[in-house]
Amino acid sequence: MPASGPRAPTAADLADHPTSDLAAALGEVEAFLLGEAPHLTRVEVAEKAGVDLDVAMQLWRLLGFPHAADDEPAFTESDVAALRMTDELMQMGVIDEESQAALVRTWGRSFARLAEWQTDLLTGIAVEGEDPEVRMAELATGVLPRVEALQSYIWRRHLASAANRLVDTGGDTEVTMAVGFVDIVGYTTHSKSLDERELVSWIEHFEQEATGTVVDLGGRVIKTIGDEILYVADDPLDAVEIALTLTARGADEDDAFPDVRAGIAHGGVVSRLGDVFGPTVNIASRLTSVARPGTVVVDRGVYAALAGQEEDPETNDAESASYRFKRMRRASVKGYSRLQPWRVRRA
Repeated sequence: MPASGPRAPTAADLADHPTSDLAAALGEVEAFLLGEAPHLTRVEVAEKAGVDLDVAMQLWRLLGFPHAADDEPAFTESDVAALRMTDELMQMGVIDEESQAALVRTWGRSFARLAEWQTDLLTGIAVEGEDPEVRMAELATGVLPRVEALQSYIWRRHLASAANRLVDTGGDTEVTMAVGFVDIVGYTTHSKSLDERELVSWIEHFEQEATGTVVDLGGRVIKTIGDEILYVADDPLDAVEIALTLTARGADEDDAFPDVRAGIAHGGVVSRLGDVFGPTVNIASRLTSVARPGTVVVDRGVYAALAGQEEDPETNDAESASYRFKRMRRASVKGYSRLQPWRVRRA
């Protein structure tokens, strides 16, 4: 946030605006957040930053910013500074042509989702008061600066963690790791019986508890996809423990955690912009689709890493000190006509 600019509007300032003139009140909040009231057109921003207009428009489009006409004063000096810094990073080679679109798009998508969630949160609190417009402004000017500082701290901590992992892998973009998917069983059916608030609460509980378990047991959450969570672990044993812990919770009738199933694969994974790609990820996803409720299904890579001995030729099963593996029928799933899965449980 710019160091200089208009002061934060107070409740008294905003109370002067009648409810019908909410746009004026929110305009003061916007000026506070952006450092000043928007007064520059996109043409003027590009000229002041010394960046070609077509390049600037492409960056704004990738970031997901709303379209603005050439003569619409929708920008501020902070946009000039941001565009200039982006151009400098490109000139330094930090952002090259190959990674530019994906990197900027990831920034835009991530921050857009974060902003939507934060706005929904503040709005929900504001509407509970007698004067939602004034309360919203109070929250925005009092809470958001603290949220911004906290976001910067969290980003730096994750940056340090990512840097350490980069050192451990020697800078390779493809590394060997375990990939796991945990999927809520019967999500569609159950969601139909919940109202909007209940559904959000249910999903948030799943994401919170699953994320905590993943982190506590040595994994990293890559993303949540509605009723599913994708995580990775350097050690396949950690990945299996995460899945078994979550499926056990789902099977416990006294636990509010939903019934889940899981699929895990171990092998080469391409890591890019905080996401993971490759056949190992695809196999883990396919294994999840063939897993029965409350079970964990793994691929040959996980089996080989943890079984500790050859299969019993009579039963097609194997056992280690910690786990028992049961060989399942080969599965025909999208992209893999004869995928060999094993069901794993604790010994």
